Amino acid sequence: MTERVFLLPDLGEGLTEAEIVQWRVAVGDTVTVDQSVVEVETAKAVVDVPCPYAGRVVALHGDQGEVRPVGQPLITVAEPTAGGADGTEPTGHAVYREEERAGSGNVLIGYGTGHGGSRRRRRPRLAPAAPANGAGTASAPVPAVAAAVAAGPAGHPGGVPVATMPGPVRVISPIVRRLAREHGVDLSTLRGSGPGGVIRRADVVAVVGDTDGGAPTPAPRLAVVPERSVAAHSPDPLAAPRQPARDDSPAPAGGQDVVIPLAGIRRAIADKLSRSRREIPEVTIWVDADATALLETRAAINSASPDRPVSILALLARICLSGLRRYPQLNARVDTEGQRIVQCAGVHLGIAAQTDRGLVVPVLRDADRLTTGELAAELATTTAAARAGGLPPSRLTGGTFTLNNYGVFGVDGSTPIINHPEAALLGVGRIVDKPWVVDGQLAVRKVTQLSLTFDHRVCDGGVAGGFLRHVADCVERPALLIAAV
Repeated sequence: MTERVFLLPDLGEGLTEAEIVQWRVAVGDTVTVDQSVVEVETAKAVVDVPCPYAGRVVALHGDQGEVRPVGQPLITVAEPTAGGADGTEPTGHAVYREEERAGSGNVLIGYGTGHGGSRRRRRPRLAPAAPANGAGTASAPVPAVAAAVAAGPAGHPGGVPVATMPGPVRVISPIVRRLAREHGVDLSTLRGSGPGGVIRRADVVAVVGDTDGGAPTPAPRLAVVPERSVAAHSPDPLAAPRQPARDDSPAPAGGQDVVIPLAGIRRAIADKLSRSRREIPEVTIWVDADATALLETRAAINSASPDRPVSILALLARICLSGLRRYPQLNARVDTEGQRIVQCAGVHLGIAAQTDRGLVVPVLRDADRLTTGELAAELATTTAAARAGGLPPSRLTGGTFTLNNYGVFGVDGSTPIINHPEAALLGVGRIVDKPWVVDGQLAVRKVTQLSLTFDHRVCDGGVAGGFLRHVADCVERPALLIAAV
């Protein structure tokens, strides 16, 4: 057998590390080319990593919840040799060889290496358990996966024993596993209180309190905030305000500190927003606009083409693109090292979306080349994929202008932070009934607040005000969009 070490691949976009969320294979399993072997979380997204080698897994480098640098060993696979002791192909090895020939070995995060590997894995083979020094064999054969897992991943002795478990430990969050390791809690002995028996942080915290001896159990000094699910982000500013997500986990006892790990996507958000606030001298301006005609226009479009509905967000995106064509100064970035302003040739439109992993900004490449119908379709599929965590890192970076619909949270206005290194961001508040003067008469109209946050280095107030006024005028009189084309 020839052992091949698969290194954590370059994840692109300047990413240098990834946190292991869940191993999809165990030591002793057999893997095929392009089979997903591990799920990792980067600063951009949660992705599956396919393995370019076929064979038997002999080592997993890293525990769940551990951060691994790019270029460091991730998994070691023993590939079959060309022939057995008698010169013939060993049973089953021909299959591996065929799979190796079929794969390209070029790892693309989220897409496999050529033909997309299945997430299913073969049953672990029964094999003798090898001693620690690799010499000799055990007197009685045992399932290789059970023996290896009981000993912990290679290079990490003292792992949590799970050999006696009837099935895999039902833990989703790597934070729960880290908390258990820190306090020496055997997850295989816990009965989870979450849906389907999933072990939650509260379960681990309760066990930590029970291990303090016969004395009354004191409240743990640190309580970790329970995970909360975030409701789906609606692309329509008319959507009803979101209700706070309910959480059935026990509330932290009085006097406890609340600890929220700043890691993964949450850490990337914090770093990027902090850099934006440090480097960009931002200014926010706003205006109220009568969106009644915009809603009527949307209704007319959808009535004419009910099979291809257009959202309010798609119409607002079209209005933004019209404004950026007239005011290209806002579709730019500042190159601080070169001491210059770079106005981008195309508009790569970012759409701020709330997901259960935090705020992400998926990007629509060359949005200025899309029709309104294409914009609507692309917005729907992109935001859905972002909430499901199915977008690769390359789809979450490279924007030149961002559209932020915070109206779905039931608020009217905001002064958001610019998505660095962009130069501007348009925010849209909720659309509500308000008194409005129309032709000298008071009427009830559908009104929204529009805000523009811009980098004062790329333009002055005249350009920013002109852009926002153009957007407001198009919201109030959508026919202007035709004249602006």
